[in-house]
This record gives sequence, structure tokens and C-alpha cells, in this order.
Amino acid sequence: MNITEGQSKLVKPIVPAEITADMDLDQFVTALSGCGFGARRIGKAVEIYTEMISDEKTVKFFGLAGAMVPAGMRKIVADLIRDGYIDVLVTTGANMVHDALEGLSMPHYIGDDTADDAQLREEGIDRIYDVYLPDTHFEDFEEFMQDVISQMPTEKPISISDFMNHMGKNIENPDSILRAAYDKGVPVYCPAFPDSVIGLQAWLYKETNPLVIDALGDMHKLMDICWEAEKAGAVFVGGGVPKNFIFQTMLVTPREFDYAIQLTMDTPQTGGLSGATLDEAVSWGKTRAESQTATVYSDATITLPLMVAAARARLKKRNKE
Repeated sequence: MNITEGQSKLVKPIVPAEITADMDLDQFVTALSGCGFGARRIGKAVEIYTEMISDEKTVKFFGLAGAMVPAGMRKIVADLIRDGYIDVLVTTGANMVHDALEGLSMPHYIGDDTADDAQLREEGIDRIYDVYLPDTHFEDFEEFMQDVISQMPTEKPISISDFMNHMGKNIENPDSILRAAYDKGVPVYCPAFPDSVIGLQAWLYKETNPLVIDALGDMHKLMDICWEAEKAGAVFVGGGVPKNFIFQTMLVTPREFDYAIQLTMDTPQTGGLSGATLDEAVSWGKTRAESQTATVYSDATITLPLMVAAARARLKKRNKE
């Protein structure tokens, strides 16, 4: 077949996926990489993620938004921290509330997204789509938080990451994100700290006790991390505040992110950052045209475990060779 100048992009044909009974996750994702749409995107994400986490020169940022912990994703994140695949975690206060609940043996339950919410209210059950948790969890959580906060130093303002570190110290469950971060010395930044039950508990304590939380206390250490990084990579699970907080840190340095992966269901047409493309980030100097980037449009409770599992399988093979 002769390819004319106008057909110069017609070089790589689609390769239909072949799925076999004995293939591992690396082979499965590789089979998807020659397809179109989301299949090829997850294949590209795994390729980039594998390179990013295996690159010792790269500081690895991880943005965790959405209700990922209630949905059952906490151990994936905790294990990534323990295995050295997350150097900086930026998340929401809400995710850390639910992580602490799980770490204190207060589980979430499988629910029903077609439930009668008025009835659930009468029964003292809170719903997160198809996940349930009882109101009593938050009563026990308040007792835990008030005790933890009472142990915090009051002679000077405390940063939010130090606050989170202190919480992790008081959670014994090794599957807890906060505990894993405490054990491994990984900072947990929570820029929207007041927008959570943790923030509410801190406020309640402060009403009658000395407590000063420095909202800007984390910035100097975080900027040092960015300035000292030879290379930087980021995974964004969802968008929101964690995504912007991670991206904006590199704006004060002369470099951009070398790797960026976005797992989202948001689209760019509304102009919100959660759906903003990684190409758009080039215009801001957050990434550059040469950066390795991938966006996968799908439920992150599917794409995150798939991407992590496939990358781990791929790295295991490399280490054996």
C-alpha cells in the first residue's frame, strides 16, 4: 500500500486485543495498548506510570480526591507509600476522615445506590453512592480526635501536615494511609483541611482550648521539595484542590512536571480544573510539550487498581530479568 503525503499518519494499524486465560495484568494491559479509546489510554498510563515510579531521580506526587477511601482504595495508596512509590501525598480532609475511621476499626459497608435516603436518615445511616456508614462512627471519631488534638503541641502554631502526622502516629492499623505516611516519613498535605470533619473537630477543640493551625506552615517545606527535585511526576486521582495544589507548587520553580497521569471522569468543556487537560497545563508551565502525560476517562475505582497492578507486574518482570 502506497501512503501519500496526506496519509502520512496512517502508519500504525489498530491491533485487536487478544485476551487469554493465562495472561497476567501486564500482558492484559499490553493487549489493550494497541486498541482505541480508553483501552489505549490505560495502556499509555501504565507505560508512563511504570517509568515514573522506577525512576529514582523522580519525586513522586500523588493527588487523591473524591471518595476513594470509602470506596475501598485506601490499601492501594498505603501500599504505594510503604513501597516508596509516593513521596508526597496531597489529599482531601474527607479522605483522611474515612481513612482514620477504617484505621480505628470502623468500616464502611456495601450499600445500595437506589436506597430510600429518608429512611436511611431515620436509621442513622449515611450514604456515599452505594457505600453506607453509621452515624455512630462519627461519635466515636469525635472522641478519638479530641484526644489526639489534646496531645498536640500548643506552644507554637502547627502545620497541617504535622497535624496529619500526629493523627497517623495514633492509628495502629498498618493499612491506614495516615499510618503508612507516618511510618515512612511521607508528608500528607491537606490544603482544604477545614472542609472536613477533621477540620470541624479542630475547630470544636479550639473553641475552649489553645490551638493554632498554620494554613501556610507547609509551604516552605513543600517548595524545598520542588526546588530540590531533579525530576517530578504526578498522579491525579480525580481533580479538585489536590490537583491544583500539586500543579501550582512547580510554578515557583524553573521546571515543570516530567510525568503526569490523570484518572478522571470530568471533561474540560466547563473550564474547571478537575477536567482540564494535561495539554492545557503546558500553557501554564505546569507541564511542557515534551512531558510524558496520559489522561484516562473512567471511574478511578477501576483505573487506579488496574494501573497500579499492571505497573507492579511489569516491574516484577523487569527485576527478574
